[in-house]
This record gives sequence, C-alpha cells and structure tokens, in this order.
Amino acid sequence: MTERSLIARALRATATVVGVSSLLASPSLAAADGKATYEASCQLCHAAGVAGAPKLEDTEGWAARIEQGMDLLVEHAIKGYQGSAGYMPPKGGNMSLSDEDVKAAVEYMVEAATATQ
Repeated sequence: MTERSLIARALRATATVVGVSSLLASPSLAAADGKATYEASCQLCHAAGVAGAPKLEDTEGWAARIEQGMDLLVEHAIKGYQGSAGYMPPKGGNMSLSDEDVKAAVEYMVEAATATQ
C-alpha cells in the first residue's frame, strides 16, 4: 500500500468518526471535474431519466435544452427548474456543490449528449 493510499484511508476513517465523510467525497473540495460531479451527484437521476431528467447520452432528450443556450441550462441546474418535461432540483439536490461544480457537470453531460451526433 502506498503512502498516499494510507493517508487517504486515515483521512476517510477520521472523517467518518467525526461525521463528515460526505465532505471528503464532495467534488467541490477539489477542482471542478464534470465527470466526477456527474458520477457523485447527477447520475442517480440522469442515468435512469428520473423526473424527466435527460439521460447522459440521449441526444434527443438534450436537444431542446441545449438550444436554449448553455447559460440558461447552467442557471436551471444551479437554481432549479420546473418545466413541462420534468423537474430539476437546485444543484440536483446536492447543495454542497459549488456553482462551478454544477457548471462542469452540465458541460460534461452536454458534451456526452452531443458527442454521439
């Protein structure tokens, strides 16, 4: 086991004892990483299409949203939005995410949806 993995294990154990293990897993503690944020906070709804959430690589499901522009799409993801197609809770329900984390996750999902075109 490497020194880095031993340190990480010790930090996780300490965090669990003091009840902040979710903070160690929070993408907002690191640089905004869209894929990591998606995997930690977004895929629960976007993988299955819960509450009208467009699935990750669903070009058709993302099309109308993308047409509205990235700024509005990010705003809806940060502030939340109720539309005819479904409901997006503010920050996907994870209020510990920074706006930058949310923006990175939206960019990641849009890229995945448009990469298949």
